Amino acid sequence: MAARNFREMLERRWELGNFLCVGLDSEPEKIPESARGATVRETIVNFNRAIVDATKDLVCAFKPNPAFYEAHGEEGWSALRETIAYIQEVAPEVPVILDAKRGDIGNTNIAYAQSAFDHLRADAITVQPYLGSEPLAPFFERKDKGIIVLCHTSNPGASEIQSLFVDGEPLYKVVARLATEKWNAHGNCCVMVGATYPEELSEIREIVGDMPILTAGIGAQNGDLTKTMCAGLDKNKKGIIVNASRSVIFASSGADFAQAARSKAEELHSEMRKALS
Repeated sequence: MAARNFREMLERRWELGNFLCVGLDSEPEKIPESARGATVRETIVNFNRAIVDATKDLVCAFKPNPAFYEAHGEEGWSALRETIAYIQEVAPEVPVILDAKRGDIGNTNIAYAQSAFDHLRADAITVQPYLGSEPLAPFFERKDKGIIVLCHTSNPGASEIQSLFVDGEPLYKVVARLATEKWNAHGNCCVMVGATYPEELSEIREIVGDMPILTAGIGAQNGDLTKTMCAGLDKNKKGIIVNASRSVIFASSGADFAQAARSKAEELHSEMRKALS
């Protein structure tokens, strides 16, 4: 199998005008009856495959959050692994981001990296920087993988810690500078910024230059897509990964769920393309 380089794959998707990332946060209790199988694993996999098939030409990435799989034990883990394998089978040009938000001491991060990249075969992972740069080395050493550092998250309480002032500027700016000046030696660092904070997103874009930014909060969290695109695109009108999860995958609770997901993805894709003009 040819080596997969996250940044190169992203660049090719951006060249197509694809900025949408579909979050595969697949909750079995919300999955329509028409996708259900005999087991939780079958139900999740059936649903995810239908969503992937319906949207794969419109996206720049898929982003499963392992929490929605871990909650179902061994069957959930199997479903996550099968989902990633399916994406790489039917849409090998589309990268997979594991939204795991990992972060611990170095030895533990070695195991986290092995799980994400060697076992699950994800192309990128989200990590949190609270422990500092040294423990993140096991992730950044994976030169072909995308390491997406939480910078300013989308939740309402994000400012409680992320906006604390450190040496005269908010912490999220400190993280953005570290990502740019210290952690990006292999060109594989990215940052994550909530779409619900467009002003902060604009400030972070100014700091990180053309570094990829994953942004979440469009759809169910009511992030403004137009403001997000204006704030997040780099000088080359690229550089942003705009995630939508529930608003796409659960656009319908009926047998037409896959077509409804595609329709919502097409709507978001069209709005994003307008921002390029």
